[in-house]
Amino acid sequence: MPHPSVTRITSARIPTVVGEFQLYYYDNSVDEKEHLALVLGDVEAPDEVLVRVHSECFTGDVIGSLRCDCGEQLNRSMRLIAEKGAGVILYLRQEGRGIGLEHKLEAYNLQDQGYDTVEANLELGHGADERDYSVGALMLQDLGVEAVRLLTNNPAKIEHLEALGIHVSERVPLNPHINEENAGYLRTKVERMRHLLNLNGPAGRFANGHSDSTDAFDERAQAHFEGTGLPYVTLSYAQTLDGSIAAAPGQHTCISGNASARFTHELRAQHDAILVGINTVLSDDPRLTVRHVEGAHPQPVILDTHLRFPLDATLLSGPGPGPLIATGPDPSASHRKALEAEGAEVVVCGDASGQRIDLPRLLRTLGERGIHSLMVEGGSSVITSFLVDRCVDHVALTISPQFMGGLHAVAAPGAPSGDGAPSARASDALPRLENRRQRWLGDDLILRGDPVWEAPA
Repeated sequence: MPHPSVTRITSARIPTVVGEFQLYYYDNSVDEKEHLALVLGDVEAPDEVLVRVHSECFTGDVIGSLRCDCGEQLNRSMRLIAEKGAGVILYLRQEGRGIGLEHKLEAYNLQDQGYDTVEANLELGHGADERDYSVGALMLQDLGVEAVRLLTNNPAKIEHLEALGIHVSERVPLNPHINEENAGYLRTKVERMRHLLNLNGPAGRFANGHSDSTDAFDERAQAHFEGTGLPYVTLSYAQTLDGSIAAAPGQHTCISGNASARFTHELRAQHDAILVGINTVLSDDPRLTVRHVEGAHPQPVILDTHLRFPLDATLLSGPGPGPLIATGPDPSASHRKALEAEGAEVVVCGDASGQRIDLPRLLRTLGERGIHSLMVEGGSSVITSFLVDRCVDHVALTISPQFMGGLHAVAAPGAPSGDGAPSARASDALPRLENRRQRWLGDDLILRGDPVWEAPA
């Protein structure tokens, strides 16, 4: 039998929402399948390379099926490699753990009758896992990769690559989101196939390769907190096509649809804390809870420079943690005492002027309390202040296809904001978004990205 070999046939530049990859097409002497390598950055560096060896899954990767975690693993691997700046995803055409799409669909039908994923394969006359990684190992060697940090939950994959001459220096886990469709499948992976999975995570979050909850959020927030001691800040709000967030200052205006509202509550469930300004409390009396999805209520944080927080606010009596109120210097001692008696915590975080909250100081305070992630849902002055002070790590913007002619989300340079708080000056730098991705939810467009500020001249 001839020695197995691979030949790199052609390649092309592939721009994606997370970065620009190079896609390599390989021929090989083992099978007649079209195996691919998605490469970002310099992977011939002496350090171990971040690698995902991914077996094709049409239902998960393309359609976004909730029956497995394959699409989510592919999506998350791309994002982690993009954040690292270099890495490889091998896309091996081994559908259904090697049994092919036709038999995989037949196995799905058996699973619907009560068989688990291993039993279904065996019932069809196949092995539990028929995949072969020899072509993948040859592709890595062709790319100049000899040692890898492997993105996997499967110890058998590590063993096979090691036997083929690829040193696996570290396993990087890809913990899945669990839903009612994939829970049994994931449990079988653990109990019968030795997969290393944490199945104690939150259930009910329907993540797949087409979902924004595959954003590797937990990993990003944890890495940011460990590196800075500060919470990872997501700025989230809804606006119209002309940039309006309300019809008029102080007036509650419903802009987004029901699907977008659910998305907002999914974001809330991902974050440890949620922040609004005092004007939102005074005009809307919000609950700031998670209602449309399963998940814990985040810690409410209120910016209230002059301690105007009312004693009859819903946040003092509703479900979830009591509010943490950030205020300026010399707050009213009696009002502070009354608020604290109702379950609030008041912290002094005013800046030198005494007219606004020192946001970096507040973020340090939240970090010291173990808050790893913060969702900001403020009005115009809050949005503008977080952007001007460069205190935003991620933006999740809902755009409703309508015009309103109302209060703009970001105050114009030199103009007062909706509640009279300091706004952006002409010299204040505002960011642009990188790593952009978008999707439609009902009639609304969800735009997400990471803010980047220009370096000072």
